[in-house]
Amino acid sequence: MIEIIIASLILGVISGILSGLFGLGGGLIIVPVLLSLFSEETIIPINQQMIFAIATSLATIIFTSMASIVAHQQQKTILWFKVKRLLPGILIGALLGTLIAHKINSDSLRLFFISYLIYSALKMALSFKIKSMLTKYYEWLDYVAGSLIGFFSALLGIGGGSLTVPFLTSTQTPMKNAVAISSACGFPIACVATMSYIFLGLAQPNLPQWSLGYVYLPSFLGIVTCSIFTAPIGAKLANKLPAKKLKRYFSLILLIIAAKMLIH
Repeated sequence: MIEIIIASLILGVISGILSGLFGLGGGLIIVPVLLSLFSEETIIPINQQMIFAIATSLATIIFTSMASIVAHQQQKTILWFKVKRLLPGILIGALLGTLIAHKINSDSLRLFFISYLIYSALKMALSFKIKSMLTKYYEWLDYVAGSLIGFFSALLGIGGGSLTVPFLTSTQTPMKNAVAISSACGFPIACVATMSYIFLGLAQPNLPQWSLGYVYLPSFLGIVTCSIFTAPIGAKLANKLPAKKLKRYFSLILLIIAAKMLIH
């Protein structure tokens, strides 16, 4: 237990700094590290370790996204009308994502996460952008996109920024507004998905001690305690360090993590 708490505190420091430095949600780091911790400590059954990592990651995003929303709101960059259009789809998609994650086996869930991890690493390393195929914007696209963003975010344990921002920029939304809207969308994604994982987990027999549904509370508290304070530090470092160059090094770390998860 003590080892888990200490490791989670350290993970909170690292994920907070990386989140502020690269503008990424902590899920890409939190999920694989928690999976490794749960495997080594054997406190959670093997067939539940992946879903616990995902649910716990989403629970931490509730609080980190709140801090991000406050910062963006102070800059008046959140376009709330856009958030409201994305919200219905996000809520439905996040609920469906948790239901699917609850039904499929742990190995399939892990392979899906590994695929996304490799995609994110290559995207960062090569700095490629997906060109929009849209020739005309329709409001109903917000509802469809919101559903997909909510679905995949809940399934992966992420805040959805890497999905929301590309969609918004493809609809001619300025980058600073796209990032702000994405942070506002991360909160409902995390709330709905976390509550769903808690509810679904409570129905399972023989849950480990100190868990709330599929959320492992010692790791959740350790990560949140530190990440809220270290995210602003990462944001400040982003203005001083060569962030583009560091992104390539970070992408290599993500590929190594993906390889480790693949051979585990």
